[in-house]
Amino acid sequence: MPAYYLEALTVTLGLALLMLEAFGPSNSKKLVGFSAAAGLTFILILSFYAIGPDAKPDAAWAKWPLWNFYAFDNLARFYKGFALVCTILVVLMSLDFRSVLSRFTDHPGSEAGTGEYYALPVFACAGMMWMASAKDLAGAFVALELVTITFYILVSFLRRNVGSLEAGVKYLILGALSTGFLVYGIAWIYGATGTMSLVEIGAKVGTITQTAPLLFGIALVLIALGFKIGAVPMQVWIPDVYQGAPTPTTAFLSVGSKAAGFILLIRFLDPLLQPGSPVASHVTLMLAIMAGATLLFGNLAAIAQTNFKRLLAYSSISHAGFLVLALASWKGDSANQLGSIGTVSFYLATYLLMTLASFFVLAQVRIQDGSEQIDAFNGLGKRNPTLALGLTVIMAAMAGVPLTAGFLGKLFVFQLAASAGLWWCIALAVVGAAAGFYYYFKLIRAMWWEVPADGSKPLVLPQITRYCLIGLTLAVIVIGVYPAPIQALLN
Repeated sequence: MPAYYLEALTVTLGLALLMLEAFGPSNSKKLVGFSAAAGLTFILILSFYAIGPDAKPDAAWAKWPLWNFYAFDNLARFYKGFALVCTILVVLMSLDFRSVLSRFTDHPGSEAGTGEYYALPVFACAGMMWMASAKDLAGAFVALELVTITFYILVSFLRRNVGSLEAGVKYLILGALSTGFLVYGIAWIYGATGTMSLVEIGAKVGTITQTAPLLFGIALVLIALGFKIGAVPMQVWIPDVYQGAPTPTTAFLSVGSKAAGFILLIRFLDPLLQPGSPVASHVTLMLAIMAGATLLFGNLAAIAQTNFKRLLAYSSISHAGFLVLALASWKGDSANQLGSIGTVSFYLATYLLMTLASFFVLAQVRIQDGSEQIDAFNGLGKRNPTLALGLTVIMAAMAGVPLTAGFLGKLFVFQLAASAGLWWCIALAVVGAAAGFYYYFKLIRAMWWEVPADGSKPLVLPQITRYCLIGLTLAVIVIGVYPAPIQALLN
């Protein structure tokens, strides 16, 4: 099956879901959500059978001009699967979050206003999949805008919640600002190289004598993509938007949007950081400064947080710092060791497991207790010991405790930074990791040592959340001991 069928099927699924929402049952939108999850699962299975033009060069479709703009290699296949898995889990989380969606869209007894919430992530997923295959800056921009515009709606979806509307406005204003940086940067790069094709840019970089215009364009694009990945200096929107948006949307922003930003960043940096590139040292210096500032800001700002969702927001910034550090230590992948691209991809895969598991728990505390404060987790070990044990494993993994997936991700980043000689960045990363132990273990202390609030009832997990949480937690432990499955997917 030609690879471009994957995006075509995803968009078709999104349109079909909108039709089902409009003409299906109005009292319950569960059918739309389950159809979205089932359809995306089917597309995920098909992705293992998708092929590019190199696999079938004699086919008529392999000669189409489409392939000048659309790449399908191992990296694209991995990130398409990543986007699909993330979207499936977010849709399943949304199904259990229906009561909150109903209360702030129509009224508590009706789901009439929630159907679009299951269809919109499908369109965002299509945009992420196109970003994974971007070979041209113009195509990458269009795919990025599809994702961003979809998130404008998802963030402000709770139209009767002031916090959600405020988050939507902040996301819109800063998103528009980042778009301006991106377009202006692309214009400078086009002026310096005469092309927007990433392949041709890589071929022409070595022939450029005046690198200042190109470096200025690169800096603007890095600032714009910093908005998507949550890195300094475009990280200011994250805490307020994460706190105000619906919890499934926050999870989608934290994992899916961040991963899409990093695959686009990888595609953009790859031709610029090849051996012999006159701008490579300048670009890696910009990335190192961005990584150091992001690590310091994200981890230190998280220490004082009392709201779990805001804590996860600053945690997201700190993880972006580790990922940018891997890119600043640019190194090609080899048979014996993961390079920068492989390390970022592995780290994001482990980040998906840990973060989505955290948001599954947070969503249920929000539904059943009506709170996102860390105090709401007091005594969770007595209210639901199994859930508290699972969240303990997840928080330990986020902190980087050995024998968890989070530890391996950080270990690979430190190895890369050491091989590149970025010792000052390593020092900042160590400070950040130490701070992470404090604020992650603050939640563990609340669950096991604090007394539950008066009138607290046992926390009961719905079946969807139970199975997803168990699966994600076990995956965090297994990958921490045996990382071969993710490494096999990368290959």
